[in-house]
Amino acid sequence: MNHFKGKQFQQDVIIVAVGYYLRYNLSYREVQEILYDRGINVSHTTIYRWVQEYGKLLYQIWKKKNKKSFYSWKMDETYIKIKGKWHYLYRAIDADGLTLDIWLRKKRDTQ
Repeated sequence: MNHFKGKQFQQDVIIVAVGYYLRYNLSYREVQEILYDRGINVSHTTIYRWVQEYGKLLYQIWKKKNKKSFYSWKMDETYIKIKGKWHYLYRAIDADGLTLDIWLRKKRDTQ
C-alpha cells in the first residue's frame, strides 16, 4: 500500500519533513525554514498535516530501525531539470535505501 499516492510532494520530502519534526523537536515553521534552505517551498500548515497523517507510522519505522542508519550512509548527487532549468539534487541515503536528508541547489556546492 502506497501511503503517499496523490500527494503534491514526493515521498522523500514528506519523510524528511516529518523526520525533522519528530527527531529534533522543531516547530513546524522551523522545519519549513530548513526545507526552504534546501530549495523546497512548503507551508508550515502542510507540514502539520503531514505530521498528523504520517507521524505515528514513521515513528514506528524509526523505532524498528534502532538508529542503525546513523552509522552507515551514502551521499547521492543528481543533476535534474525543474521547469526548464538544471539543478543539483543531493540525497543522504542509509544502508537500507531510505532518504535521511535532501538538498536542492541551483549551483554545484563544492564544500
